[in-house]
Amino acid sequence: MAGSETTIDQVNPMITDAITQTNVDVVANAPSVAMGSLYQTIGNSVAMAAANAVYAQQQANVTYQSASTMGIKELLS
Repeated sequence: MAGSETTIDQVNPMITDAITQTNVDVVANAPSVAMGSLYQTIGNSVAMAAANAVYAQQQANVTYQSASTMGIKELLS
């Protein structure tokens, strides 16, 4: 076993080509992935804004109804 040691001075070109192609693919997809993430974030923000607007409107209607009830109570008493 003493003479079976080997040294590798060069990486197989097929391996370096495969890694290079993978890196090119990742770099090429990065802008589209970033834009997709941005669009999802914007969509979620718009949905939350709409939900908050609905909630605020519901709370305002409760306030208006209670004010109307108090006003009618004062008119009838």
